[in-house]
Amino acid sequence: MKMMKGGMKNMGIKYEDEYDETEKQKRVIIKVILWGIFGVVLIILIFGTFYTIPAGYRGVLLTFGAPSMDAKGEGLHVKIPLVQQVIKMEVRTQKYQSDLTAASRDLQDVKTTIAINYHLIPSEVPKIYQSVGYDYSERLIQPLESETNKQATALYEAQELIQMRDKVRTTMVDSLKEKLEPRGIIIEEVSIVNFEFSKAFTDSIELKMVAQQLKLKADNDLLRIKVEADQKVVSATAEAEALRLQKQQISPDLIKLRQIEVQKAFIDKWEGKLPLVYSSGNGGLNPFIDISSMMNYTN
Repeated sequence: MKMMKGGMKNMGIKYEDEYDETEKQKRVIIKVILWGIFGVVLIILIFGTFYTIPAGYRGVLLTFGAPSMDAKGEGLHVKIPLVQQVIKMEVRTQKYQSDLTAASRDLQDVKTTIAINYHLIPSEVPKIYQSVGYDYSERLIQPLESETNKQATALYEAQELIQMRDKVRTTMVDSLKEKLEPRGIIIEEVSIVNFEFSKAFTDSIELKMVAQQLKLKADNDLLRIKVEADQKVVSATAEAEALRLQKQQISPDLIKLRQIEVQKAFIDKWEGKLPLVYSSGNGGLNPFIDISSMMNYTN
């Protein structure tokens, strides 16, 4: 019996030691978990307290969703973790491009590709976020661009749009500046990338251009013919005047001189053969070269 009691006592001590060891392990595990949670919370607090605004951006600080009207500039800043958050908005030059359809003054459908370069006014970023939101390009720029395009396109006929592209662009620039600058958006440049018309209208323009080119060619040909005719008249007039002047200068002595010059030319070419005779027209025969006439004339 004594041995049994001693064994029971030893077993109780052993169970108690094992229980204490298990409790110690549980406490250690709980401590590790608690320290882990504390570490995570600490890291969140540290990293959630500081934030940076990169170059070309401004920050909108929200406290439980309410925006501060003081835009946060570039660099390192502090906020309250879990209470405040920061929305970063770009203030560098941005580009918005879209394809818009409008009717011209002559009711032709015109598809216009328009590109807009713009930037946000840095100090107005909180106001833009509060009144429009982060997607301001879709909510604000796109509808105003469409409206402006319709107004500018309706001022001109379809063919005039091509010729007056710069005036159309200027009209759009002035209108967009007037509407967007009060909303905190600066328009830097508006470019009309392309005009696209219906196939029927494009074909009619091509036919008209071909007709104009043919007419221009015909006008040039007519002008050339007229110039050539005028040149011929001038040439004929000059030739007739020259003949008239030559006729006025002809005299018996000049005729005689020309005859002698011809006869002398034949003498120079004479090979020693007897000269032939020719008819004088009155039934007589005369030598082809009249030596005596030459002698009398030279004397």
